[in-house]
Amino acid sequence: MNTHRDTVHAQFDARATDYLSSSVHAAGPDLRRAVECVAGLAPCPQRALDLGCGAGHLSFALAPWVGSVCALDPSPAMLAQVAAQAAARGLDNIETVRAGAESLPFADASVDLVATRYSAHHWTALDTAIDEIGRVLAPGGHLLLIDLEAPADALVDTHLQAIELLRDRSHVRNRSDAEWRALLQRAGVELLALERWDTRLEFASWIARMRTPPAHAAVIRALLDSAPSEVREALRVEPCGSFHVSTALWWARRPAA
Repeated sequence: MNTHRDTVHAQFDARATDYLSSSVHAAGPDLRRAVECVAGLAPCPQRALDLGCGAGHLSFALAPWVGSVCALDPSPAMLAQVAAQAAARGLDNIETVRAGAESLPFADASVDLVATRYSAHHWTALDTAIDEIGRVLAPGGHLLLIDLEAPADALVDTHLQAIELLRDRSHVRNRSDAEWRALLQRAGVELLALERWDTRLEFASWIARMRTPPAHAAVIRALLDSAPSEVREALRVEPCGSFHVSTALWWARRPAA
């Protein structure tokens, strides 16, 4: 019987190149805003941590604005991709570490910036991961969190979580703003800003990126096509199966000691 960790490796180890070239991950207003948030800090963070770095897009974007970035991920293939790309881009202040968010190999209060993008919906031990973030984040340090936001409406949320899981077996759950605010409070950080962007998920590339089995893709289309009007309107489902979700950015700070 496979564990969730086994599923994560099976899903992502073979897909590092797909995520490197993914337009959703490689660019976007959320990535530009992340850079603006970090570039505006003075003094600049000396040590940054990119949790669940994936193909490394957030690490690459933040590297010029921090002393060093530790790109952390449980997938060795993703980390190899990050290391190769960092070298190719001349970003010599990026290091890679294989680990999960629930057990960070860093000392207490040793990180000035913890960032994560499109990763937290894969974490199973979310409370533990949040506690770890709070432990390693230094007083006065910042937390940058970017992820797809769960709809507040339960009906829409149920449909979205269902199609996410059918597409990607490693999916755990998108969280709502209310849930994230409670988690940020648990981490001991104060919310400074929340921003949202509409994100269109083009069905064919969204399915291809995760190499979703055709049978699962067919069920997803059936769910979208037969969904209640409230769901179809909220997700702005298109005839081709493409739909829209909300990407959110939470920018927070731990009070100085």
